[in-house]
Order: sequence, then structure tokens, then C-alpha cells
Amino acid sequence: MPSSEELHKRRGDAVARGVGSVVPSYADRASGGTITDVDGREWIDFAAGIAVTSVGNSAPRVVEAVRAQVERFTHTCFMVAPYESYVAVCEQLNALTPGGFAKRSALFNSGAEAVENAVKVARHATGRPAVVVFDHAYHGRTNLTMALTAKNMPYKHRFGPFAGEIYRVPMSYPLRDGGLSGAEAAARAVEMIEKQVGAENVAALLIEPIQGEGGFVVPAPGFLPALRAWATAAGVVFVVDEIQTGFCRTGDWFACQHEGVEPDLVTLAKGIAGGLPLAAVTGRAELMDAVHVGGLGGTYGGNPIACAAALATIETMHELDLAGAARRIESVLVPRLRAIAERDPRVAEVRGRGAMLAVELVLPGTLTPDPVATAAISAACHAAGLLTLTCGTYGNVLRFLPPLVISDGHLGRGADLLDAAFG
Repeated sequence: MPSSEELHKRRGDAVARGVGSVVPSYADRASGGTITDVDGREWIDFAAGIAVTSVGNSAPRVVEAVRAQVERFTHTCFMVAPYESYVAVCEQLNALTPGGFAKRSALFNSGAEAVENAVKVARHATGRPAVVVFDHAYHGRTNLTMALTAKNMPYKHRFGPFAGEIYRVPMSYPLRDGGLSGAEAAARAVEMIEKQVGAENVAALLIEPIQGEGGFVVPAPGFLPALRAWATAAGVVFVVDEIQTGFCRTGDWFACQHEGVEPDLVTLAKGIAGGLPLAAVTGRAELMDAVHVGGLGGTYGGNPIACAAALATIETMHELDLAGAARRIESVLVPRLRAIAERDPRVAEVRGRGAMLAVELVLPGTLTPDPVATAAISAACHAAGLLTLTCGTYGNVLRFLPPLVISDGHLGRGADLLDAAFG
């Protein structure tokens, strides 16, 4: 087997330079909470493929379901010759997502594709053009979703011009909001929408209930419910992007449930299918069914192998109570992170929910972001065998996304390595 060093040399001659990687080690196999590279080095996994392998790598039910489906058929295209598993996944999503109203779902390949289709549905159903998003948002890398995304480098730099009729308003960011309550932050956003866009022009208000790439920003209590109430009154489709937060990651099936928010549409991906590419838009039946026949779809959308994996993934989440597991991870990691914060003045805030946790680093005594220290601490984690990620508009947030099935031993050992890295 080639070594990571050999593979890295081959990569330089074969893979486009614009595709980056966090570490130069190449994976050979992975399990519940670890990744082993081709040189036999084991990493404790606090990334989960960016919140994808929540049920662990090669989860038994997922492997069994995928193997059985591969032996039956690999693809027909649901738009040509449909199959039961696509329908079954939609049934599960309609039942699991918040809201007691009638729902419909459509399946796609990636989170960005789900967001694009949610915008299509909202515009078609309302006849309005504008889409409102928030500071620090991340929604994808396609042309439309780059326009929806706030951060320039590396996601938008020199890739424009972007899709039009996109408007950005301030997010509730408690650390940097000067003490604004959730209701006050929502009023600030609504005032800007009504003055600069006009509510009657807005098709969709799109928000991550906890921002992902933007820095794991948890809005102040009341922010999401206030926006939901305004959208309802204004006839605006309220779209919640649960691509990173969904499927038990935050200690409930979906993050918007923490404040009882019921979105009109919800976009889903990442943890949905145990590592296979699948995404979805689920929402009110009257909105989803407003689109003409043939207006939604895609060749690979709802691939039968990915659907089989999704059904097995959802079954595993129920069986193992992975929402409860996320809360257990929070109960272990948050005290360790707060202990680091008490002794290290660079840590401005510990935040997050469930197994979606982060620390924001600043220059001591200020709110000035410190991306240099953030990168150095993350690199120290990698050198010690702990796979971590950074994020944030300012590049100064360390984020932690362990698989929800990680063992207590690996979780504790990872916390020890993180503690040492801050030293």
C-alpha cells in the first residue's frame, strides 16, 4: 500500500490544486470515532467528515443495506423508473421534520443542491424574487449558493458575478452583538428587510438555526421564533437550513426544535445517509406541490443506494438514541472546554449544542479575532492525532463534530489532546 507521502506526490500531479485537505494523511479505514491512515496512524475523529458520519463510518446497518441494494440495482433514475426506497425516505422525512401539517419531500445530491431547490420552490410558490440571508451564513458553493454565502475566501473569491436578488441582514451573534436580545436582533433584521427590500418582494427568509461555517454561532433565544412570526405575517417562506445541524447533531432531531420553530421548508443533507451523498427539501405540501411536474429532480437525486443508506441511518439513530448521545457528548466536552476557557484568555466563548460545539479565539482582553492562534492550536491537535476543524468568518473558531457513536474512551482522550494543544 502506498504511503501518505507517496499519495501526496501523486495528488499533486492528478488533483486540481483548488481542492484542499485539512491534513496530508490519507485514510485507509475508519470506525465509530477513529480514522486510520495508510501508514497505520490512528486519528481520533472530531470532524465526522464535517458532520456527515454521525452514525459512524461503515455503520453495520448502513453497510448491510448498501450491500443488499447494490446487488438489486444501482440506478434507474427516479424520474424514469421510480422505486420504493425514494418514497420511503420521503415518508420518513415528512414524519421526522418539525410541523404537524401535511408535507412533501424531494431528494437531491448535496446540501447546495437542496438549498437551490428550496429557493426555486419558494420563488415559484410566491411569485416573488428576493431571498434574504444573514451575515456569517454558509449555504454552498454553486453560483446561487455562493451568493447566499457570506464569506469571501475561499468560497466566493473571483468566482462572480453571482445570482441576483439576494439580500443580507445582520445575524444574532451574542458575543459580538453588544447585548442585544434575540427579539431586538430580530427587529433589527426585519427593519432592514422592510426598508431595503420590501416584505412584499421577499420569497424566502433563509437561515441556519446554528450557523456552521460562519462560526457555530448560536443566536440569542427568541431570535428564530421572532423571525418565524414575521415571515408568517408577511407571507414569506421561512426556510431553515439544517444541513449541518440536522439528524440528532444538536441533541434533538433538528436544531430549530430547541425553540419550537416550525419551518415552511427545511433543507437536509450531511448526516442523512451515513456517508453517502443524499440531500432533501422537505416542507409544506402546498408549497412543494406548487411546482409544475418536471420542475424538480435530477439524474442522481435520491439514488437507490443512498436511499437505502438513509433508511438504515435513520433506523440506527432511533435505535441508539443518537439525539441523547449528542447531549451526552455535550455533557462531557463542554466542562472540558470551559476549563480551558477559564485559564486561557484567548478563549472568548464556548458555544454550541449537543455534538456541535466550538470555541472562539481572540486577542486577550479584546474581541479582535485571533486566526493565527486558532490555526496553531488546530495544527497541534493534528500533530497529536486529533482531527479538528476550524471555521468562522474571521477564521478564529475551533469546531468539534465527533461522530455521535464515539466511545467515552475516545471522547475523553480527544479532550485530553485538545487540552494539551492549548498548552
